[in-house]
Amino acid sequence: MPDYDDSRLTPPAGESGTPMQVSAGVAAVRAEARADAEMTTQALHGETLRVFHEEGDFALVQLDRDRYVGWVLSEAISAPVLKATHKVSVVRTYVYSEPDLKSAPRFLVSMGSRLPVTGQEGKFVRVDRAGWVPVQHVSPIDVYEDDPAGVAERFLHTPYLWGGCESLGLDCTGLTRAAFLACGVILPRDSDMQFAWCGTAIDDWKMPGALKRGDLVFWKGHVGIMLDGETLLHDNAYHMAAEKEPLAGAVERIAKIYGEPIGARRIDVSAMRGVEPDWLKPPA
Repeated sequence: MPDYDDSRLTPPAGESGTPMQVSAGVAAVRAEARADAEMTTQALHGETLRVFHEEGDFALVQLDRDRYVGWVLSEAISAPVLKATHKVSVVRTYVYSEPDLKSAPRFLVSMGSRLPVTGQEGKFVRVDRAGWVPVQHVSPIDVYEDDPAGVAERFLHTPYLWGGCESLGLDCTGLTRAAFLACGVILPRDSDMQFAWCGTAIDDWKMPGALKRGDLVFWKGHVGIMLDGETLLHDNAYHMAAEKEPLAGAVERIAKIYGEPIGARRIDVSAMRGVEPDWLKPPA
């Protein structure tokens, strides 16, 4: 069962919080109420959260998507919560001030950002509390990809960013989470949670031919996704980017510093699509 005593997932006792939503292009979630504090994760445009209290320019929140708790700039979130009808389906796109590609862009939004679309003019859709987005770059909220490894490949060479969940910067779990989310499967934020709570263990993963496309290989504090039985894609601090390489080479290099992999897991996308996982349900 999920360990809800984990401070990463534990909101203030006795506080239910006020529902709000990310209205900036992306919101950094920090460990403390300071602009220079560690960024532990990010919330994409349109993501919902609960606000518990404010401290200076920051609000203490819990994200609805993965129950992560941290501090965000109050100016990056808004109320009321608007129902998302669409999502960003490309790696990134601009939100424009007018339905015109020559108009001033307001900010960037990344794949998975949630959009309350209220109309269309020409080749742009109107997104409430944001602006105008090219219609080619969005899809209905309930339309999903089928190949998480293929989604992950679109982020190839994305810079490594600790806590990053957007197309301008990802960490290892930011990549795997984005890949599976595009396929309708929700993963928790960190690699230890993904290893403990997601999919099924591949007991013989070291045997030739045991791994296949879409499988996740874990180290203590790290994860990557397999592109085939021998090739790993992971956003990592060695390359400082999302890169693909032979799994055997990655295992040999990483073992010298962090040790051997701790295991591999397989997630059945067709079975888990649209399912609320047990770890996401509020504790009794």
